[in-house]
Order: sequence, then structure tokens, then C-alpha cells
Amino acid sequence: MKLIEYPDKEMMMMRLADILASELEDVLLTQDSASLAVPGGTTPGPVFDSLCGAPLDWSRVSVMLTDERWVPEGSGRSNTRLLRGRLLTGRAASATLVPLYADAEHPEDMLDELNTGIEKATPISVMLLGMGADMHTASIFPGADNLEAALTGDSNLVAMRAPGAPEPRITLSAKVINAAINRHIVIVGAEKKEALERAQTLPATEAPVSAILQGTTVHWAEK
Repeated sequence: MKLIEYPDKEMMMMRLADILASELEDVLLTQDSASLAVPGGTTPGPVFDSLCGAPLDWSRVSVMLTDERWVPEGSGRSNTRLLRGRLLTGRAASATLVPLYADAEHPEDMLDELNTGIEKATPISVMLLGMGADMHTASIFPGADNLEAALTGDSNLVAMRAPGAPEPRITLSAKVINAAINRHIVIVGAEKKEALERAQTLPATEAPVSAILQGTTVHWAEK
């Protein structure tokens, strides 16, 4: 794991957008297409605001979420809705969205269908992840019902229900995350830095993020 510390969050988000764009550009120089996986939530929004204007051939880029809440896109809790509004806009509007949600009552009903898109985009060229204070990443939560499958299983996608999560989730597995060519985590605040330090001393069942730290660059700003 490599840790990069920044003097403030604004600088970190701008620099991180530049790094992700550069890594995508490098892939597109040697390959016909590239793939980008990003988290939902509020933290990466400023990264998306900068990245969407990067002068890339976005028509050759597939974009997906690292995880999604099992809610329709019209819901305010939909990560896909955030992605369309802040990343798949401007120059990046021509990118191809690889969905992590389909119209069904349960995520288990659509795993095979959604996995088809994931398989075409793997190994993922560039991946950005978040991390919670409970040391979860993507939707791989400590105490979740399918935690072991997400950490050690062979599936690309795992349906997940976790304590405190009001709806089911669908998440990329540790297998897919660790296969990404370029992998980053973005965190803000002293609490999350302390959580990151704890995660390095704990088993993955208690600190799921520890399963994907090797070879990952962590970007941190206190505020």
C-alpha cells in the first residue's frame, strides 16, 4: 500500500482526477478500450466534476460503479443517478455505462445478467474506491451476509445485505478489485485515516478493506 497525503481536500480531488485521466490515457494508447470503476456516495463527487472534462476518447471507455444500492435510478439513494449527473456528462457523456442495477425485486435475480457486462470490462483498467469508518470498501461490509463470498469467492458480483444498510446492495468482489490494473482509495478526515491504520492489523472479516490494500494507492486529506 502507498499512502499519499495532501494539504487539503480540494487539491487532492483535482490531483486524483488528473491521475485517473492519465492512467486511462495510458491504457487507451496501447489498447482498443479501457474501463473505469468508481464508488458512489458524496466523497468522490469533486473528482467526477474534474474527470468528466478530461480530453480522452471517452467513447472507448466503459464506466461502472464499484457497488450499488438496489434501488431504482430515480431514487435519491441511487449511485447510478449520481454517476450520470456528475461523471457521465461533458466530454465523458460518450462513455459506456456498465450497469449494476436492473429492474427486479432482488439483486440475486439479476446477477448473471449484470455479470455479462462486468466480464467484458475486466480486468478493470482504473479503479477508484472509498472506505468507510467501519473499514468497508465497495459494499463489502463487516458482518454482511455474503462477506466470505465477497472476500474469497470466484464470482465477480455479490449480492450483499449488511447491518445498518437500509436496502440490499450489489458489489464487485475482492477478486475483481484485486485484478484491477490501477487501484486507488480516496478518504478524508482523521477518523478514516485511523481506520485505515487499524485495518492493516486486522483480518479481512473485521476490516474488509485490508483484503485489497496490497498494491493500492491511498489518497488522504484531513479536511
